Amino acid sequence: LVSALRSNPSHLRELDLSNNDLKDSGVKLLSAGLGNPHCKLETLRLSGCLVTEEGCASLVSALKSNPSHLRELDLSNNDLKDSGVDLLSAVLGNPHCKLETLRLSGCLVTEEGCSSLVSAQKSNPSHPRELDLSNNDLKDSGVKLLSAGLENPHCKLETLRLSGCLVTEEGCASLVSALKSNPSHLRELDLSYNHPGDSGVRLLSAGLEDPHCRLEKLNVEHGGENTMKPGLRKYACDLTLDPNTLNIVLSLSEENRKVTCMREEQPHPYHPLRFEGYRQVLCREGLTGRCYWEVEWSGLGAVIGVTYKGINRRGGGDDCVIGCNDMSWSLVCFDNSYSAYHNNKFTTLDVPSSSSNRVGVYLDWPAGTLSFYRVSSDTLTHLNTFHTTFTEPLYPGFRVHHVWGSSVTLIH
Repeated sequence: LVSALRSNPSHLRELDLSNNDLKDSGVKLLSAGLGNPHCKLETLRLSGCLVTEEGCASLVSALKSNPSHLRELDLSNNDLKDSGVDLLSAVLGNPHCKLETLRLSGCLVTEEGCSSLVSAQKSNPSHPRELDLSNNDLKDSGVKLLSAGLENPHCKLETLRLSGCLVTEEGCASLVSALKSNPSHLRELDLSYNHPGDSGVRLLSAGLEDPHCRLEKLNVEHGGENTMKPGLRKYACDLTLDPNTLNIVLSLSEENRKVTCMREEQPHPYHPLRFEGYRQVLCREGLTGRCYWEVEWSGLGAVIGVTYKGINRRGGGDDCVIGCNDMSWSLVCFDNSYSAYHNNKFTTLDVPSSSSNRVGVYLDWPAGTLSFYRVSSDTLTHLNTFHTTFTEPLYPGFRVHHVWGSSVTLIH
């Protein structure tokens, strides 16, 4: 790829390497090509590539050498943090930088990173035209800083995505004030999965009525006080296990939040949704949108996953097993080791040892991602992410280890 970027003439205009384990070392190699004056790359997508501040430094060095061609940069779902964004901002502020789209969703950015971006925008106010900072805990303080940048009459930003950024009425008021000062450019504003409250929504709606305001799309869906939790827990959903799907050697307790493997078969009545051949159970709730839940398992192991409702319940084939068919995805936890399964293909996951038996699951149904995390002392360690296009609601499901007393519990 580096050779292709360096070739003269270079015909490569778009490069998408998202969801690969490039790490900083891979980005450093790529950057050697990006910095070459023959490189005419316009679109670079590196979402979910395990990039950190170190990788940002390599990209920045390359873009300083060759700043005028790249139009779109996607670094979403990498742990860049504010330090990485600060490095990027040095390039964004270069008047030769023509970047039109910058995506930094889920990059652990806070108020400090917003300050760096606003500083860059003052130096180069015409770019970018689209900025995605969704799924970062910016809070109202960060949004206030961004709003100060929007007020700049030279700011040409057309799309601003702040979904899931811990924004309240206070942040909305800052945005409305900015739109009143500079109403002619912003076309799309995404504030979904925040807590503007009725008053914040009224403020935004009133701003839309300004005849000078060019805003065409405003998203305030899925709002509420529950979205004000930091990190993925803002997407927490309430789940219950469905007794009609419960295998006959399993038993439910704790208000249908815990499933346990029993010594003997249980007197469950016949039901067409009940799993016959495997110690499995599904939740009642079919999920779309963004959802997060945590479970804790005991015993030697468990399978934690999701499935479409149509998974087979009869017999002992792979079409019945969560993770072993094209209708389901799972994480297999066994004695401190993990594997990811889908359609009977598995990946053994290399993660550091831990005594934690708690797993967090994050589903972003519209984006087509399903992520698993090990949870230890409120710290989430990423284990695996599946990428696909979901076509139906997904039902969380579990397979319990065959040793008597093994269990899986949904955590409130």
